[in-house]
Amino acid sequence: MIHNSFDFLPLTYSNLVETPVVTTIHGFSSEQIVPVFEKYNAGGYYVAISESDRHERLDYVATIHHGIDMHEFEPGEGPGDYLLFFGRIHPEKGTLEAIDVAEKAGLPLIIAGIIQDHEYFERSVEPRLDGERVNYLGPVGPDRRGELLAGARALLHLVTFDEPFGFSVVEAMACGTPVITHPRGSMPEIVRDGVNGFLVGSLDEAVVGVRAAASMDRTLVRASVERRFDADRMVDEYLELYVRVAALDEARRAGSVV
Repeated sequence: MIHNSFDFLPLTYSNLVETPVVTTIHGFSSEQIVPVFEKYNAGGYYVAISESDRHERLDYVATIHHGIDMHEFEPGEGPGDYLLFFGRIHPEKGTLEAIDVAEKAGLPLIIAGIIQDHEYFERSVEPRLDGERVNYLGPVGPDRRGELLAGARALLHLVTFDEPFGFSVVEAMACGTPVITHPRGSMPEIVRDGVNGFLVGSLDEAVVGVRAAASMDRTLVRASVERRFDADRMVDEYLELYVRVAALDEARRAGSVV
């Protein structure tokens, strides 16, 4: 078995071997790459990282959500005194929207992540930074990640695109921190409205969610993702898939109709 997690490029070699190739599709950077996946659709085995990220022109053998090492994340003690934006700084990630919500909610905002769109940062984000109410930390590694996530009142993940998965969302909830997000892409699969966060349709609703987040039980937020997004669960699902794909591939090569 070959498991490909390196996008579409390795597929161009897949017809050179008889070994079945399982490909996890980690989102689509562009519609232009979909025809490549289509070309190898019949002979490959595709895995989606969320139900929402399944492309209508492709066939899939499974949807397997990502998993994280839950031991790396500990719940915070209670509602923090700041909001958090954690991710790449890009319009589709909703950095500016997070600033607006924090301002409306009357809470400081900490921004952490790489600047992916420098023009957007310089034009829309940087002018709002004051080092007190809105503070940009830059990229944050594993040494500070857990403490930062656990200490926040809520994670603001106000995406303006169909998010394929969202590691920071799961990591925040593993720390007991509620997530406030738009119901785009995989977010309704991950965030349970009113249980571990809020799915909101507007910035005003996000502000209401921020206030409600203060009274959420952080141990219950953690419990809501502890098994669903644990790395061991992900590994078990892939191991089960490998066995199933091996049988499917054997039947396919024998000319059986599966």
